[in-house]
Amino acid sequence: MLEEMRIRSLGVIDDAVVELSPGFTAVTGETGAGKTMVVTSLGLLLGGRADAALVRIGAEKAVVEGRITVSPGDSVVVRAEEAGAELDDGALLISRTVSAEGRSRAHLGGRSVPVGVLAELADELVAVHGQTDQQGLLKLNRQRQALDRYAGDAVAVPLTKYTEAYRRLRAVSVELDEIVTRARERAQEADMLRYGLDEIAGVEPRAGEDVELAEEAERLGHAEALSSAATAAHAALAGNPEDPEGIDAATLVAGAQRALEAVRSYDPALAALADRIGEIGILLGDVAGELAGYADDLDADPLRLSAVEERRAALTALTRKYGEDVAAVITWAEQSAARLTELDGDDERIDELTAERDALRAELGGLAQALTDARTEAAERFAAAVTAELASLAMPHARVSFAIRQTEDPDGVEVGGRAVAYGPAGVDEVELLLAPHPGAPPRPIAKGASGGELSRVMLAVEVVFAGTDPVPTYLFDEVDAGVGGKAAVEIGRRLARLAKTAQVVVVTHLPQVAAFADRQLLVKKTNDGSVTRSGVKVLEGEDRVRELSRMLAGQEDSETARAHAEELLATARADA
Repeated sequence: MLEEMRIRSLGVIDDAVVELSPGFTAVTGETGAGKTMVVTSLGLLLGGRADAALVRIGAEKAVVEGRITVSPGDSVVVRAEEAGAELDDGALLISRTVSAEGRSRAHLGGRSVPVGVLAELADELVAVHGQTDQQGLLKLNRQRQALDRYAGDAVAVPLTKYTEAYRRLRAVSVELDEIVTRARERAQEADMLRYGLDEIAGVEPRAGEDVELAEEAERLGHAEALSSAATAAHAALAGNPEDPEGIDAATLVAGAQRALEAVRSYDPALAALADRIGEIGILLGDVAGELAGYADDLDADPLRLSAVEERRAALTALTRKYGEDVAAVITWAEQSAARLTELDGDDERIDELTAERDALRAELGGLAQALTDARTEAAERFAAAVTAELASLAMPHARVSFAIRQTEDPDGVEVGGRAVAYGPAGVDEVELLLAPHPGAPPRPIAKGASGGELSRVMLAVEVVFAGTDPVPTYLFDEVDAGVGGKAAVEIGRRLARLAKTAQVVVVTHLPQVAAFADRQLLVKKTNDGSVTRSGVKVLEGEDRVRELSRMLAGQEDSETARAHAEELLATARADA
């Protein structure tokens, strides 16, 4: 239950506190006094859109604070505690700030939270209804939503299954259409991949082959120079057979080792040097042998060089098209082979998707039929309940009914032997009909209801909801617009009855409605056009009679109006 709200710098309100009754609270005042700011304030507390235009001119920010009593263990409390909120003596404190620049901040139970958290709690805390909601009730999708809400699990369960199947059908249809539509493009892509794979297969590149061939080509291209260098190096190390008198490195090293060997026993240090020279001699012999083998094995065959260059040219042709080197070409081939397998499997995939699509359409048809049956059954009960409520709202002869129909569509799903159009909520078009008096044909409420009748139909719908899906607080913003006389009295009486099981707050201009309230608040501007703390006043006794007189006749001191106001209050007390 909403205990109170403090409103600062919001619209015409400078600083005011609104204290609400646990039962029925009526908010009244002159036109433009700021009554609607009460609704706006509550909307901000419940995560509504922030607008810099709401901030009072000259103020840096607008602030709305609310105190809502809750019961431990409620889902609202659980969600609030998940967000880090703490209760204050069994109450939840909510705050919303809107700066003059349009920035918004929200606090819940002393913790800063995203505005979306407040919106999550809204549906379970307060049901807000205004004149815009009446216009919303004229929309067919809103009427269907109202019926589904009343039906509860009977519709919610099959609707959940239907929605899942519908989403899967959409995904399957999109994929199937894409494959079929792009068949030519995909065929062209497959041909291009086959050509590339055939070209690569014809060359049969091997990983690292390009590097190996480059090295071989370099060697073959300089075979003579390499042979001469190896031969000269071998002669320098091991001697030249054609020059027996020549001095080579091996001979010199061997001489050095012999010189040291003769005296090595006299000094260990010199013996170590002799050993190292011996190692050098062995190493020289090994290198000389390898140089001789290199020179003997070196092939200066121009035919081999031509074959290498030809192979390199073939590999280069591939790298120009498919990758920067042979490794990249091989990677492209592997990926392209996988893609080609996917493209070649289109026909099979089309068959699979077509079969799944047909199965989903059949499943949707069955679920849609279940939805229609559940809605039809709920519509009869809903219409009867709303009709009964209208009888207590000075419309004793009015009858409400629902028209549930489908539109034939050759591309739709089969329901009851007919192909009908379908959407995310089923195949049903739900329309609320009203016959205001006997003999009048049922007509859509958009065409057959006056403003006052529409107000009462909406109130009747909300009262029916209160019995099946209640919330702690109901806020009505001039829901009685277009109503007067006896009908206004009946609306006041019905709101008072609703307030016996829930908190009801009504912003109204009708004295017949305000008279039934447990508490009446007067919103009044000061001389400077603002509403201050003293501008929201709880009316009691004589003050309440004066305000009702003003609402009745525009004259607080009219004896006739006063008598009528006292009569209204007496009637309301008698009904209590």
